[in-house]
This record gives sequence, C-alpha cells and structure tokens, in this order.
Amino acid sequence: MADAYIYDHVRTPRGKGRSSGALHSVTPIELASTALRAIRDRNDLDTANVEDVVMGCVAPVGEQGADIARVAVINSDYAESTAGAQVNRFCASGLEAVNIAAGQIMSGQSEMAIGGGVESMSRVPMGSDGGAWPTDPAVAFRSYFVPQGISADLVATKYGFSRDDVDSYAVESQKRSQRAWDEGRFKDAVVPVVDINGTTVLDHDEHMRPETDMQSLASLEPSFINHGEQFGFNSVAIQRYPEIEKIEHVHHAGNSSGIVDGASAMLLGTKEMGENLGLTPRARIRSFASIGSEPTIMLTGPSLAAEKALKRAGMEKGDIDLWELNEAFAAVVLRFMQALDIDHDEINVCGGAIAMGHPLGATGAMILGTVLDELERTGKSTALATLCVGAGMGTATIIERL
Repeated sequence: MADAYIYDHVRTPRGKGRSSGALHSVTPIELASTALRAIRDRNDLDTANVEDVVMGCVAPVGEQGADIARVAVINSDYAESTAGAQVNRFCASGLEAVNIAAGQIMSGQSEMAIGGGVESMSRVPMGSDGGAWPTDPAVAFRSYFVPQGISADLVATKYGFSRDDVDSYAVESQKRSQRAWDEGRFKDAVVPVVDINGTTVLDHDEHMRPETDMQSLASLEPSFINHGEQFGFNSVAIQRYPEIEKIEHVHHAGNSSGIVDGASAMLLGTKEMGENLGLTPRARIRSFASIGSEPTIMLTGPSLAAEKALKRAGMEKGDIDLWELNEAFAAVVLRFMQALDIDHDEINVCGGAIAMGHPLGATGAMILGTVLDELERTGKSTALATLCVGAGMGTATIIERL
C-alpha cells in the first residue's frame, strides 16, 4: 500500500455554541468553507488535484443537512471535479473523515484528499437528527440506553474517580489551554472567521475560562442527577452493571466538554503528489482503527481503539511520545490514563475540549492537528489521537512526524 502523508491542517476558532456566541451568525457552510479556503490558499493549491473532501458532521440536518462536504467544495470555489462526502461517527467524525481520506490514498484510489469536519452547535443543536437509539423504546431497552452524561458518571463511579479528581483535571485543562494560546502554539493552525466585508468575527477560542479553580467548580451542581434519578437512567445503568451499588454524579458543565461551533480541514496526499505540487510532508499516517465497545458505559472505547491501532502499526505503548484524547468528560481521560498507564505529562499537553470546546463533527481532525503541531514544536516523533464515541465506540490514529 502507498503511504498517506499529512501536508497541512487548519481549524477555525471555537465559538460558544449559543445564540450569544461569536460564530452564531456564521452558517455551517461558511465555517466549512473557511477551513477549505484556508487549506487551498496556504498551499497555493490547484484544487483539481484534490480528488475528495470528507467532512464529519454529527447533526446533518437543516443548514448542515444533505452532503455538506460537497456543497462546501462548491461554495469554496474548488474545482468542479473535487468530490465531497459527509460522514457521521458521532464525536469521532472528524478523525474518521481523516482516516477515510487517508485510506483512499493508502489504497491507491486517491492521490490527494482532505479530511475534516464542521459543527454549528449554536444553529443546529445536538440531537437535532434524532435516531432510534434514544427514541425507540424497543431499541433503548435492548441496548440499556442511558444519556452520555450518565455514562460519564458511571465511568467515574466504576473506576474510582471522585469529584475532586474530575475537577482537578478540568482546572489543569484550562491552565494548559491558556498557556498554549499565550505561547502561540495555535497561531499557525487557527484561521480567523471573517464576515462578508472581511471583518474578523472571531480569531480565538471563545469558550475558555482560565480563571477556573477548584473553588469555582465546587459551586457547580452535578448536571445529570435529574436524568439519573427522576428519569430512571441510574437504574438502567445499574441493571447493566450490577456491581455498582450507586452512581456518584460528579460531572457538570465545568468538567465536561464545551458546546461550541467550529470547522477543521487536513490535507493528505501521496509522496509523489506532494512532490509534484512542491509541498513538504509534515507527518505520515502509521495506522488507524475504530472499535465497538459496550454501549451503556459508552465512553471506554479509546483505550481499545488505541491498542488496536498500535497493534496494526507494529508498535507498543512506549513507542508513542504524545497522546491526544478528546476531553468529552474528565473521567474519560482519567480512565484512559489509568487503563494504559499513561502519565498526565504525555497527554493533552495543550489542554482540550473542557476548556476550548468540542464542535462534534470537527474535533477529531482538530486534535490530530494539535498533536502534530506539538510533535514539531517539541521535536518528538510519534503521536496517537483518539476519541470516545456515542453508542460505545472508539477511533484512533497514529502519526509519525517527518
């Protein structure tokens, strides 16, 4: 098989995912187009060489509906010959899109492609696309369905993470994210979103709260008590995990991923195509993997996906220099570190979604780009990026810096 190389990546800033957020006035198609135009212009691309654009989008309805990737290609003035496809693997959609683009290149079916994603959570709220899993009683009963927040609290309870543990992790995420911005670690990746007049709408991650401390988090009530107790989801989770006597509710808005708007894009190609276009590869895709995991606890898939990707690459845990795991909830990262015995100094070194937010369809490509930038900044060699996924899955990708 051919090797798939990463030539560039960009992302928009992440705007607060509500009507008062800076990006609420920007349509999803414009967010996606902002990322695609930036990739084109930064690399002086003749877009006729880009054979496909694959974009993650978790709620592909309304303004985000149909095939937003192909329409973004048209809206960005790419070549008519550039195809586009929308993909949904819940929170891992952006990374799955990169993996699909890489797979096309590795299999010889494309010479250059773009993977990325978009989500405007202020305009198309999470859950807008519905689905049988949470709404059809027969399906929910069969799978012991619980909302994801209950799953996060189940992870914390089952694996022994206290309220102080998850809050302490959240405080550190805020500190790392602020430090990364202060040190300019995102300056080459983040492209500002502008309006029709060229005026900057947003040029930084809007969701961050660097003043967060343990005292301020202690004042927040757990978010999922009502779901668990009044709607009976605690009982469902305990039915599936009878060894749990009582679910401890420890997650809240301050130690869970922020709801935000944003888009991302990553340019991939063969070595030969890069040479023909005068582009320098920044990294090589070593392997990628997706797995299914138990859907009630739902959020423990990242370690399994990481192990599968490592096996495919012929690598071991010690071969990875940096790890990046989407901070869907603090307990997800704590369990991943516990399961694989990873030191906190090696994972999410620039903070994560607790501080900066999680634009569902775009995040996977964003975190892969972040960890690539960190490999280059630190002179390290290999990284693994992974995400937990709704309905019990995990997706992981390993890259090697060149």
